[in-house]
Amino acid sequence: MGSPADQPAASSPSRQFKDVLGHPSPLWMLFMSEFWERFAFYGIRWALVLYIVAQFHGGSATGQADANLTYGSYLALVYAAAILGGYIADKVLGYQRSILVGAVFMAAGLFMITLPSALIFKLGLATIITGNGLFKPNISTMVGQLYTTEDERRDSGFTIFYMGINAGAFVAPLLTGWLAQTVFGSPDTPAYKFVFMAAGVGMLVSLVWFYFGRRQLQGIGAPPADAQGLARIAYVIGGGVLLIPVVYFLLAVGANVLQTVLTVMFVLLAVVLMIEGIREGKVARDKTIAMLLIFVFNVMFWMFFEQAGSSFTFLADEIVRRDFGSWIWPTAWFQSINSVAIILFAPVIAWIWVWAAKKHVNPSIPRKFGLGLLFNGLAFLLLMYTLSALVGVDGKIPFWTLVMVYVIQSVGELCLSPIGLSMVTKLAPVRLVGFGMGGWFLSTGIGNNLSGIFASEVSGETGMTTVSALSGYTFGFWALMAAGMILFLAAPLVNKLMHGVK
Repeated sequence: MGSPADQPAASSPSRQFKDVLGHPSPLWMLFMSEFWERFAFYGIRWALVLYIVAQFHGGSATGQADANLTYGSYLALVYAAAILGGYIADKVLGYQRSILVGAVFMAAGLFMITLPSALIFKLGLATIITGNGLFKPNISTMVGQLYTTEDERRDSGFTIFYMGINAGAFVAPLLTGWLAQTVFGSPDTPAYKFVFMAAGVGMLVSLVWFYFGRRQLQGIGAPPADAQGLARIAYVIGGGVLLIPVVYFLLAVGANVLQTVLTVMFVLLAVVLMIEGIREGKVARDKTIAMLLIFVFNVMFWMFFEQAGSSFTFLADEIVRRDFGSWIWPTAWFQSINSVAIILFAPVIAWIWVWAAKKHVNPSIPRKFGLGLLFNGLAFLLLMYTLSALVGVDGKIPFWTLVMVYVIQSVGELCLSPIGLSMVTKLAPVRLVGFGMGGWFLSTGIGNNLSGIFASEVSGETGMTTVSALSGYTFGFWALMAAGMILFLAAPLVNKLMHGVK
């Protein structure tokens, strides 16, 4: 799910925060604001592809490919928008106001997608994307600003905040799945409208919580003294409204065209970073090359990891045996497994790295990335085995297999994701660290868009079958294992380019 950025601290001796459970009191306000925003974001994750098929394709499996493509493009644009949102907060509006404006846009978009119109649905997604860009990159920035750089509580503060992300992502599918498939609908005919409405209410809770709680921040994230007026808010809201049709167009033109746009953006970004790296000297040039190489492998990881919200959802809905007597495990609940695994295994992985460092066998950054790819590949190996050897006479696979796929992928995520943003701050050219961070988000977005394209191939023209799933996931296994092994073998070269960065 990605770690919050490790931002420079901006607290000063003039700010004296009351401690609550050993941390500055605003941390808990930010924790709950993020909890509800993540509740809204992950609350709809499981439902999007299923809703597109049910509402706009009459329930026909031939609509799965379109649903997967739309989902991948939606996620890609969420990450691309974060680049713009971070810039607006830094240069125009300040973090607090950016979060508030973003929350308004997100809530509006979530309520828009409750309406049964294909046009309004994509406009709603575009509105969510615009709002998320303003919200997501900026709230984590303020967590870092609650602590001085010397404060030993800083890392644990980010860990607590990260738990807020995962707690929201855990609760959301459980509640929205229950509302859609038990309270207002049934497993066969879920009431998706109530999923989106619940997410919209969650976003409003986040908005209200932050609006009243921001006084605790004592000016952290507030706009500069010369930018306190309402004019800038009006300009950003107007710009956001104008951006929505642009985002809608990028959703509407299709994932393949969007992939071209994102690739061109990435190439241009890489050129700018390389020019600056060369200008700063040989060491900066080498570090930039190393960072860009790792970005490429980051694309590979997310291309296959993000099957979780697309093809794995169709797999869970149609091919996994979910009945336990008279009770059926809701499809939505699979989305909570990643969060539980992250919460359980994050301390274990952290302890392993500390132990390995004491024994002088701590893997380098490239090898940790390689492990992430290899674990992701092992999840697809389990799917290969399951779909070739464990398919029952009913054409379905055992429940435990998909559970373990999510768990294994989560271990891979913990090897790779938490170190990504920290790596960028150490490798990017000094004057373009923010631009380098944009490259990280963009590479993740490209991976997400490719995940939709890959998922559409897994479903094929007629919808997912055990045969099409086996074929697609076999390719996923070999691609991930090849990428992981290449990165493992290339690690000494990449480490040399990193010039001692750990």
